[in-house]
Amino acid sequence: MYRMCASRSRATQILIVDDHPIIRDGMTLLLNLQEDLHVCCSAASAEEALAAMDCQPDLAIVDISLQTDSGLELVKTLRHRHPDLRILVLSMHDESLFAERALRSGANGYLMKLEATEHVVSAIREVLAGNIYMSAAMHEKLARAFAVPSKKPEGPIASLSEREFEVLHLIGLGFSTRDIAQKLSRSVKTIEAHQANIKEKLNIRSGKELTRFAIQWIESQ
Repeated sequence: MYRMCASRSRATQILIVDDHPIIRDGMTLLLNLQEDLHVCCSAASAEEALAAMDCQPDLAIVDISLQTDSGLELVKTLRHRHPDLRILVLSMHDESLFAERALRSGANGYLMKLEATEHVVSAIREVLAGNIYMSAAMHEKLARAFAVPSKKPEGPIASLSEREFEVLHLIGLGFSTRDIAQKLSRSVKTIEAHQANIKEKLNIRSGKELTRFAIQWIESQ
């Protein structure tokens, strides 16, 4: 369940979306120490996050790997429904694979959970200022990519489309084909087609091998 807290006047209102209570509570305590920041509500799922928008947050901090939902899909939905909302993605996954896709989904910044305690306040201020927040290393990587466009993707996973990448991600988190179809609001046949494309691009022969690959890939991040 999401909770709504008493609002502090003139403070930036923040929604935290994370399925770990310790993360939500710790982040709330940390941010509420800032006079100009206030966590007005929190949520453990996409459904709760969308309902919590009633508290009218100025910024949402979204975990990309929610236990029951796709964080990327939630970012897309929030961006579509609330175009003025600032969104900072918080993730345990390697930014070299996920940061660019999060930005394409509508996020304004990407922060690794390992760096959250030290950098979350500065990341929030950067995003609120209208800028994109990423680590210095990721900024440099993207700058090189724009300066010298690569003719070929960096590795087979980089060759996946946004939807294929998301399907692979959900497979690695343990969701079935039917579950993925429900989460992404697509038919089972459509998800199966995405899986077939993924197997072809990654040179994987069977569904079991795809599941094993996806789980190992998630665990390696």
